[in-house]
Amino acid sequence: MANTTEKPKTETREFQAEVAKLLDLVVHSLYSNREIFLRELISNASDACDKLRYAALTDSKLLEDGSSEFAIHLSVDKAAKTLTISDNGVGMSHDELIANLGTIAKSGTAEFLKAAGDKGKGKDVNLIGQFGVGFYSAFMVADKVDVVSRKASEKQGWVWSSDGKGAFTVGEAENAPRGAHITLHMKPDAEEFLEPQRLRHVVKTYSDHIALPVILEPIPGDKKEGAEEAKAETLNSASALWMRYNSVVKPEEYLEFYHHVGHTFDEPWHALHFHAEGAIEYTALLFIPTEKPFDLFHPERKGHVKLYVNRVFISDQLEGLMPRYLRFVRGVVDSADLPLNISREMLQNNPTLRKIQNGITKRMLKDLKERAEKPEEYNVFWDSFGPVFKEGLYEDHERRDDLLELARFKSTAVEGLTSLKDYASRMKDGQEGIYYITGDNNAALKGSPQLEGFLDKGLEVLLLTDPIDEFWVATVGAYGKKPFKSVAESGTDLSAMKDGEKKDEAQSEPEEIKGLVEKLKATLGETVADVRISSRLTGSPVCLVADTGGMSLHLARMLQQHDESADKIRKVLEINPNHTLIKRLNTVDSATLNDIAHLLLDQARIVEGETVPDPIAFAKRLAAVMEKGLL
Repeated sequence: MANTTEKPKTETREFQAEVAKLLDLVVHSLYSNREIFLRELISNASDACDKLRYAALTDSKLLEDGSSEFAIHLSVDKAAKTLTISDNGVGMSHDELIANLGTIAKSGTAEFLKAAGDKGKGKDVNLIGQFGVGFYSAFMVADKVDVVSRKASEKQGWVWSSDGKGAFTVGEAENAPRGAHITLHMKPDAEEFLEPQRLRHVVKTYSDHIALPVILEPIPGDKKEGAEEAKAETLNSASALWMRYNSVVKPEEYLEFYHHVGHTFDEPWHALHFHAEGAIEYTALLFIPTEKPFDLFHPERKGHVKLYVNRVFISDQLEGLMPRYLRFVRGVVDSADLPLNISREMLQNNPTLRKIQNGITKRMLKDLKERAEKPEEYNVFWDSFGPVFKEGLYEDHERRDDLLELARFKSTAVEGLTSLKDYASRMKDGQEGIYYITGDNNAALKGSPQLEGFLDKGLEVLLLTDPIDEFWVATVGAYGKKPFKSVAESGTDLSAMKDGEKKDEAQSEPEEIKGLVEKLKATLGETVADVRISSRLTGSPVCLVADTGGMSLHLARMLQQHDESADKIRKVLEINPNHTLIKRLNTVDSATLNDIAHLLLDQARIVEGETVPDPIAFAKRLAAVMEKGLL
């Protein structure tokens, strides 16, 4: 039991700094349809009941202080102009009220506010559900909100109250029932939500799929002349949508269930609903969003699929239910073959759960393969989730071939996206590998001097701009029998290729060029790993490449952002023997050669997006060379 003896009777606290901004957006910008508030509060109440039902499996005493029949109640007081949403779920303690309702630190508020500011500009942007802050939608219709809550197993209840204008109070509540009871003091222009017919419509539209009964309590004095007093009325069907056959579920029911389980407002890009029978039986109702969730790249990389056992909620963050590269999938999985009386830690290592994951993943990849046959539709999915999906190429050895077929890439040869299968079909005779280049963005990669020779000879290069690309390419190694080859790595010899066709012999370089290479090596010393003659350059005098088998330039830059020692990674400087500047270097004095050699190295660094290590020396050398050029 939590210690509440030292808590003051009533305390006033300020909202977290960004909450006031959020509340202003909620009230004035976020929802084009204010009735959404009831869906959000009912969904929160449903989650609270699910959590207590699970906790009670191992601690039955949690149910001793209230009913074990879970339900959500709506109560209207027309005289006081209030609407109360009550549940008998897990409830909140004093500290949880403050943490959950006074701050939104866990919900990515900063990113949310930025997105709302960038996209909304004061208009409806429908973003709030992606951050778990649906409670604040109450302030769209209420000028004051009171929350009375008592946590299961605790004796003391608490009341949280706020007008949403900068502060809230928390005080003791006597004789508070278990759960949460949210009372909305309705604004004058929102009194329509005090009418039974309006509430029936909203609940039926948005919350019919909730697996708990949503009960409208009798409204005092609300009866027609000569009629009996109104009775309590269950407004929803209170059945688990995922347990119905997909042939009887309407599209609008799927949509609202997706909004409920995904806490989002977009339309699903794909829905997968099936019943698996056999040695293991389970039901899955899963959705792929259209919009990319804001927590997609959160370091914890948690999934968002809820696990039920015989319709009893177990967890919505269970490792092992879905592979991490499918963490953008929302939905539910329900199985009768998993034990209820087992800890979540043991459950995630349960072999039955692993078999369920394999079955779900196999079905999801099968559906994606079918959707991939329509490139325009599939590209919508890939643009949102491709960077995450490619993590599977690194992590999932068992399904790697299937994932490679589903992967899409930008390329120098085609507009839009291409598959590896299509790339292979366009390969030139004599081309020994699948060429790629990694970097921060497509525009920079397309202008890279490292591509010059490949483009000149009509060789297609994949443009890889996601951080995970640095890792999966090295792990996968090849597609079919064609190895992946980086165009930014030393050792790539294009001199034996002419218009994509392999020649028998490479041309030898003149002795003066070989002599220049030795001079540049001596001049640049330890600042480079080597100086070599390039076959990839056609228009630029020099470029930097990674040493054969060494760390790529892009990976080195990423490491530099976190580790200064990465600056010590030396690169290979390649020179273009046919460039006029390079040819004339043999004619300059040693002092000028020294200046130009370092300038060329710094130029290559700048092109690669690196910083010049000594800007002052760079400026002096540049001025000296320019001065000599003007004489």
